[in-house]
Amino acid sequence: MAGRKAPKTALVTGANRGIGFEIVRQLAEQGITVLAGARSDKKAQAAGAAFAKIGVTAVPVVLDIAAAKRMPAILAEIERRHGPIDVLVNNAAILIDGPGGFGASLFEMTDDTFRRTWETNVLGPATTMRALLPGMIARGFGRIVNMSSAAGQLSDMGSGFPAYRVSKTALNALTRIAAAEAARGDVKVNACSPGWVRTDMGGADAPRTPEKGAETAVWLATLPTGGPTGGFFQDKAPIPW
Repeated sequence: MAGRKAPKTALVTGANRGIGFEIVRQLAEQGITVLAGARSDKKAQAAGAAFAKIGVTAVPVVLDIAAAKRMPAILAEIERRHGPIDVLVNNAAILIDGPGGFGASLFEMTDDTFRRTWETNVLGPATTMRALLPGMIARGFGRIVNMSSAAGQLSDMGSGFPAYRVSKTALNALTRIAAAEAARGDVKVNACSPGWVRTDMGGADAPRTPEKGAETAVWLATLPTGGPTGGFFQDKAPIPW
């Protein structure tokens, strides 16, 4: 139809399960073309089959965000094949603190745990933003959502799972920096906390469903022109950094 706008294209990392899977589902239901990132070809194929089973149209892509050196070339190839990415949801993350999981102590954290957590939770999103944000700025439109956590709030920082906490605090800082540098046109960069969600990471005792955990990320990914940027949100409301 003449004058009809082409659908937006979104890339969601860590999309083969949990909150990421649900973000893909909700974005696809809004008519957005969604690229569902997974760390391996096997996981991407499994995700594609799972989306098809529930009637969701999504395009699985192989994207290991911990492989920072290869990411720019991989993202360039993804855009070459699927067109410019208008929406980026940096959802992929790991929580490997131990022993003790959520109760893990700083004094038991190993250098390997900290390094691996940083590579996935901080360097990965930094790499995707550096690769994709310039194009968004040049085109005058973009939405970036960084999936953070209340565990990264300096305003309420405590003990437990230190590598994960530090990584999410750093991701919040990256959000502010990227939002400031992208403050032109209709480009918005925000972070959100999904709350404690029943996923492989959150565990069976978590009170929230993946559907609820994805809600704020989807809202930020589809903000109107007058929406906020450079903010930290949970349940579609601002929360302290």
